[in-house]
Formats: sequence, structure tokens, C-alpha cells
Amino acid sequence: MSIDIAQFHQVFFEESFEGLEVMESGLIDLEIGRPDSEAINAIFRAAHSIKGGSGTFGFTAISDFTHVLETLLDEMRNGTRDVTREAVDVLLLAVDSLREMLSAARDGSDFDAAAVAEVHDRLEELLKLGHGESTAVDAADATAPAAAAPASTGAWLIRFVPHPHLFTTGNDPVRILRELCALGEAQVQADCSRLPDYAEFDAETCYLAWTINLDGNVEESAVREVFEWIEDDADISLIREHDEEDVAVTAAPVADATTAQDAPALQVAPPVDDRRSGDDRREGEDRRGGDRRAAGGSASGTSSIRVDIGKIDTLINLVGELVITQSMLGNFDEDSGQIDYDKLREGLAQLERNTRELQESVMRIRMLPISFSFNRFPRLVRDLSSKLGKQVELKIVGEQTELDKTVLEKIADPLVHLVRNSLDHGIEPPADRIAAGKSAHGTVTLAARHEGGNIVIEIGDDGAGLNPEKLLAKARERGLVGAEEILPEDKIHELIFHPGFSTAKEVSDVSGRGVGMDVVKRNIKELGGVIELDSKFGHGSTIRIRLPLTLAILDGQLVRVGGQTYIVPLVSIVESLQAQSDRVKSVAASAELYRLRGEYIPIVRLYEVFGVEPQSRVLEQGLLVVVEGEGQRAGIFVDELLGQQQVVIKSLETNYRRVEGISGATILGDGTVAMILDAGGLIALHRHPASPKAAHTNQAA
Repeated sequence: MSIDIAQFHQVFFEESFEGLEVMESGLIDLEIGRPDSEAINAIFRAAHSIKGGSGTFGFTAISDFTHVLETLLDEMRNGTRDVTREAVDVLLLAVDSLREMLSAARDGSDFDAAAVAEVHDRLEELLKLGHGESTAVDAADATAPAAAAPASTGAWLIRFVPHPHLFTTGNDPVRILRELCALGEAQVQADCSRLPDYAEFDAETCYLAWTINLDGNVEESAVREVFEWIEDDADISLIREHDEEDVAVTAAPVADATTAQDAPALQVAPPVDDRRSGDDRREGEDRRGGDRRAAGGSASGTSSIRVDIGKIDTLINLVGELVITQSMLGNFDEDSGQIDYDKLREGLAQLERNTRELQESVMRIRMLPISFSFNRFPRLVRDLSSKLGKQVELKIVGEQTELDKTVLEKIADPLVHLVRNSLDHGIEPPADRIAAGKSAHGTVTLAARHEGGNIVIEIGDDGAGLNPEKLLAKARERGLVGAEEILPEDKIHELIFHPGFSTAKEVSDVSGRGVGMDVVKRNIKELGGVIELDSKFGHGSTIRIRLPLTLAILDGQLVRVGGQTYIVPLVSIVESLQAQSDRVKSVAASAELYRLRGEYIPIVRLYEVFGVEPQSRVLEQGLLVVVEGEGQRAGIFVDELLGQQQVVIKSLETNYRRVEGISGATILGDGTVAMILDAGGLIALHRHPASPKAAHTNQAA
């Protein structure tokens, strides 16, 4: 029976990308000249895993590339090579190349072979440089007796006894035997002495062992390298047949080796030398299990998520509770006598509680720590600060804060732009910082925390901050602000979110084209979030992003206008109040303002926006729901507040079309459809009324 290994592709790629993350973060943290053995070992193990996995199923180009990388790391961990800045830079480039090669293999596309070859050559040059230095030292004392390794002549007698749990690690003994056969002429005999009776057989337990006679001019190190992949998961002994000397025994064999002499020889096919390009190589492996979560390495066209087993157990328990509740409620159908309404109400309350807990549990499954997004920034800061000639330290706070996987994926690009902006425009060059009485090293801080039902992400720096005078002058030059108009400082700062606005003296490939901050703001808004900016000239800036924890469910306030029910997201609501006529001012014909604690806010009559018949047009007979969006406040006039509940968001744009002032829709408990209001969109719509055609569209919706 053949096994379709394509089913393991996704797990293999996910774990390979996780390994690259480990390598990248480990290399960035390496201390030049004083290597941390634990850190280098972690980097080496990640590279070794990628090499073994890719080599097993035919990703030869990836395996060959990683072999050179692994050799360099092996010399570092053995102490025969110093950790230099140049070596770390090249190793980071190698990580980039591996990421590109793995992505190409995953997506069925080609990678840039020339760029990969260039990095491969740089790795080879580093290896030769190290060997050349070593050779020069040895040549100086050529007459001294050398402690050379014994000659590699004669055959090897190898005893290979896998531990019973070997299969559960994702390893296959056939791969090991195949690699040994590639080293020379080999005879393999299987030891079946540990096989149990059929009734006791466990398909996930490894019962076989092998004795291998390997003939040829094979170095001991080459044999050891084959078993290095599973050295902790098997008992292995190596014996030189010519002198019967046991040169390496990791543990005592489990079964007598003589038992294998009566076993049939095992034919192992030689490894396939598959040097095809990314278009033709479609192999992968499921190397190791575990409960780690995927971090951006999921296959194209599919999406997966690793879930902690504790969350699954909670889910199963809740389903059990639902079954019990359903059984209890089912008894009322069978009861032909008088119904106990107290018990019925108790059962319904229990059903509501179980459903709510089940919903929360399912949502938690989608939650991932924001570290999956934050982990990319140490490398980004390192590379950009070096390119810009600046000294920057990155501080990360709250990286274990969880949010929905979809939000996490969509916030990644805006965060990259904001961090690049901090490095380019915020942090000053060392000389400027010293002249300003600061440390030569600047600091960029990435922080995340939960606040109410939202997640708050902050990107801060201790750089130059925003110059209000310079911003205002640029805005007046472009006609965004009148020559005599006076703006408060916070409004001046918000000018940077205007499309095309930039005060950069020259365009760079880092930032400065003025086509970014408006896009960032729009992307945050599409996620249902808001972006705020605090800046102090000469002392730095902080950008604060508030996002919902999930895009699938929101807490909403139900409001009624005439016969229609609308939902206002609770995150947008500031307060609700009974309107007083003496606080209302009419300006510009039909525009109305309401004075609320010294501030005038516009009144948005919802029935006018959506063309519905209200219960009353008199403000005192309805309610004002004060909302905030796009940094502005407004009072939405409604007939009645109905209640609060969580609602499942359905995309209106996907199922119908985009409607100004509405962010989505939901289905209420009675089966009716209710529109979810977009506070920022309503305020913008009120300030700039839609054309008759657009208004008609809203009315039709």
C-alpha cells in the first residue's frame, strides 16, 4: 500500500517556516565574539531539521543549500569558528534564501536561482576562509606529529535499534537505511525478534531493528551524520570489522545482534537524486507533531492553525454539557402531562449559558499571540538601522497578548510601515541625538495589551517627534489649511494621515513618498479599529491602534428607528442621553449641532440618512446615541434603545454591495436582518451628503 505524502505537505512547510523564525531571531540575538552555545545549538537544530525534512522527500536543492549553512553553524557550535558580524549577516541572507525556496516549493513556483546561488557562494567562501586560516596554522608545525583520525578503510558493522516511540516523532527508519546505502555497498538484515503477537500489535510502535554491513571507504563522521537526526531516539553501535574495535556506542542494544543473522536481508532503494526546479518538486514530510501554532507558513490556498490541546478539551466538555441540556429539554416533548415551566426556564437558561460558553471557546481557538507578528521586527530594525546609519534598540512588550488570527494577518503590513516610519523619520542619526543631549542609541517600542474588548497596539520612539510648525506650513502650502486658520496641535498631527502628505526632504526606498499613512489609516478602519497619534517635538512619537479582538463577532447596542432595527458597535458608543431643545443650535440651513459639556457635536437623524419613517421627528421624544469615529463625535437620533447583545457579522459588501454608513449586517434571533452602523462613515456621510443616486441606494438597502 502506497501512502500519499502530499497530505503532509502543509505541516512540513509550517514547521519549516517556524524553524526559520527560530534561526532568524537566534542569529539576531547572537553576541558577536562571545557566542551563546545554547543559542547556536537552537539555530543549528532548526537548520538540521529543515535539511533532514527537505532531503527526505526530494527537496534536494533546499537540502543541499542547508547543508552548507549547517556546516558553518556546526563549526560555530564546536568552537572552531568565531561568531563574526560578517558571518551573521551571511547567515541571515541564507535564512532569506531558504524562506524563498520553501515558499516556491510550497506554492509550486520558481525561486530566484541566481540570488540563491550567490548566497550559497558566500557561505562557501566563509567556509574556505575558515579552513584556510586553520591550514596555515597547521602548516607552520608540519613536522610535529599530528593526531590524525584513523584511516577510513575496512567495513562497518552497524547495529541500529530504534526506540519504540520512533514513529511518533515523524521519523522513518527506511530513510536512515537509504542514506547508509548511499555511502557504500551495504547489506541490511532485519531483526524481527521484538514483534508481538498480532492481537498486541500497535501500528505506531517500532518493533524492528537492523544490522548493516557497510563496505567502502567511509569516514566515521559520515556514518554518524546519518544517525544524527535520530541520535536521541535509537540505540546505535558502530564497529570496525577489520579490527573488531567498538568505536561508538550510544546505548546498549535492545536485542542480541546474532538474532538478526537469521533474518532476511532488507533491500533498500538508493536515494533519488532529484534536482528539479520548484515547479517539478512537490514533495514534503510530516516530520514532527506537537501543539505549536502555525506562524505564516500555511500553504497557499489553505489556512490552518495549531491549537493547544487544553482548548480542545474545553470545547469537548462544553459539547457534552450541550448534549445533557438538549436531553433535558427533549423530555418536555415526551411529557404528555402538565409542563413544569420553572424547569423549562431553567433548561433554557442553561442552554443559553452553554451556547455562550461554546461560542467563546470556539473564538479562543482562533486566538494567536501577537508575537507571531512582532517576531519579524527585530530583523527589520537591525537591517534598516544599519542601512540608515542609525543605532536603534527594539523593545517588545506584551508579545503574548492574543487576538484573532484574521486580525493578526491583516495588521502585519500596517505595523511594518509604522515601524519603518519610526526608523526613518523618528529616530535621529547618532550625531544629532548626541547634540540634542540624548543617547546615541534610539529606542523603538512595540507594545500590545488588552483593554476592554479591544486590543491596543502601540508603536513608539524616542526620536525627533513631529514639528507642528513644519506640518502646518506644508499643509498651507498645499491648500489643506487656510492661511489664517488656527489648528490645535492634535489636529496638526493628524495631517500626516492625509493622502499624499509628506514633509520628507527627499524620497527614499524606506519612506517619504507620502503614500503610506493614509493607507495605514484606511486599513485600520477596515478592521473596525481606530488609530491615534501622540507626539512631542524633540521627544518622540507614539501611534496607538485600537482593534477588535475578532472580526467575526461584536458587542452591539440595538436601536430602533421606526420599524427598523440597527446595531451600533459598543466600542463606538460614548454615551446615550435624552436630548434637550435648548441645547440644539441650527446652522447652515438644515444642519443641527448639540451642545454637550462645552462641545458642539453634529446631530445625525438616522431616518433621514436611510430614508425610513421614524416614530417621531421631535428630538425630545427620542434619544441621542453619542458615537465616536474617525476622531470625530456625533449624536445619532433614534426612537428607542432596545438592548445589548453579541452579533455575528456578515459582510454586506460580499453579499450585496458597499453602503455608506454601514459596516455589515447580522441576523437577529427572530430571523430578521439588522444593519450594523459604521460610526465614522455616518459622520462623514453627514458632513458630505451623498448624491441623490447614492442616497437612493442607501434607501433601497
